[in-house]
Amino acid sequence: MPFMIGRAPIRRTIKYLEAGRLVLKDKIKIVTVNYNTHGKEHNGTKEFVFWYLPQIQYKNRDVQITTLKNMTPTPFIRCFYDTGEQMLIDTFDRTKEDIYEHLINIVGKPKDVLAAESMVKEKEDNPANFGKGYDKHCICEIPGQVPCPGTCPLPKHWRGKYKYNKIVD
Repeated sequence: MPFMIGRAPIRRTIKYLEAGRLVLKDKIKIVTVNYNTHGKEHNGTKEFVFWYLPQIQYKNRDVQITTLKNMTPTPFIRCFYDTGEQMLIDTFDRTKEDIYEHLINIVGKPKDVLAAESMVKEKEDNPANFGKGYDKHCICEIPGQVPCPGTCPLPKHWRGKYKYNKIVD
């Protein structure tokens, strides 16, 4: 498989990308990660970009995420909000796990909000849901299904009492 070539090809699998825990708040529109490729105080940020940034990009498709290399003396992450405000997060001499947990706590959505959003999404997205409280009242309203016998009588050869008892009209 060609996608399994390179350093740590596990990062390109769907299972790995879906395992990310950081879903950014709706107000965040741009995230920039600034670090240098050399220096031990930049290692945590460099590893964070390598291991966690693909997951963050996968979970937050409407957020622009950029990395700026070798342009700063100290590593940091800057988040831009839709109101024009900015948040600066210092990542100097931190590990990749510390940075990830800090971002989850500061700019990530809480677990209860994520659970509520997934319930709403599951309710809305599943076309098999019908009945009271859904878009379709009956399965007969879905194209390609058998119409309701109350509004349109079924052909007699589709009904059991005619099929099995051989009743002829």
